[in-house]
Amino acid sequence: TGEDTLSLHDALPIFIQSLAVTLGCVFTLGSSAFAQSAASYPDKPIKIIVSFTAGGTTDILAREVGNQMSIRWKVPVIVENKPGAAGNLGTEIVGRAAPDGYTLLASSIGPISINPTLFGNLPVNPQKSLQPVALLGDVPNILAVPASSGIKNWKEFVAYLKANPGAINYGSTGIGTTAHLISYLFAQKMSIDATHIPYKGAEATRDLVAGRLQFMFATAPSVVPLIKSGQLTAIAVSSKKRISAMPDLPTLNELGVDIATGAWFGFFAPAGTNPAIVKKLNETTLSILEEPAIKQKLLGLGADPIPMNVQEFTKFVRNDFALWAPIVKASGAKPE
Repeated sequence: TGEDTLSLHDALPIFIQSLAVTLGCVFTLGSSAFAQSAASYPDKPIKIIVSFTAGGTTDILAREVGNQMSIRWKVPVIVENKPGAAGNLGTEIVGRAAPDGYTLLASSIGPISINPTLFGNLPVNPQKSLQPVALLGDVPNILAVPASSGIKNWKEFVAYLKANPGAINYGSTGIGTTAHLISYLFAQKMSIDATHIPYKGAEATRDLVAGRLQFMFATAPSVVPLIKSGQLTAIAVSSKKRISAMPDLPTLNELGVDIATGAWFGFFAPAGTNPAIVKKLNETTLSILEEPAIKQKLLGLGADPIPMNVQEFTKFVRNDFALWAPIVKASGAKPE
């Protein structure tokens, strides 16, 4: 070797130092781009995938908030209904989407907290593949009957159940949904012989109105308008306390039935989405839900907004999954 040629021993430290500087630049540029993407978000249309059919509670809440997002951010917010497989289709679409904040999921307790236990081996597990963003509302279920049945109150409803063993059909928005599991608990506690008819979504409510179902536990926003218009009759509410939308409606607990639970609805993003974007989505959603006109409308439908930041909502989702897992197993519910 010549005198002006570096030995391997001398060159190695210089090479390592150069590599470190280069990698440092790459990481700095990556972090800068990451931060910039959050600062400029959103700069193109946002798509909200709804796990159920149009007209249900998830759809109502997603469209209300999505419309306000579009007004505030001046970008289109497109709501697409993707019902199927008890809400799992919507979960899979968003779980496999790019984690850039431009594909969101509007879903509920069923697909998120119940389905992982109900289905056992999902291609996309919501507890692992989704990032909780914001709670849209906590919603009780209303026990309703067709107005055409002539049943007006709890006493008449119980008498009808006892007089028609084996001839009672109740509906739900799908196997393993809260509507199904609350009905299962109700039938157990009341010792009634009733058949569960699962639907894909809001079709259940339409069949209830038509009298093809004898009763149903339906989320308040999906049935309060039908009750107020005289198409359905409300018998009781599943919440711990009466709801402002129908203050004269008794709770199941008041009627001697030990059930006090409901449903919740929320926004989710693909796992790995920039935390700054998730935070921005959360704060904007909570701000929208606090607008007097929006808040009053949701309360009137029976949806109770409960503000939670990202960390609180993430913990809430994790705890809710742990709560429902043993109930699903006890019910013996199996996906079709």
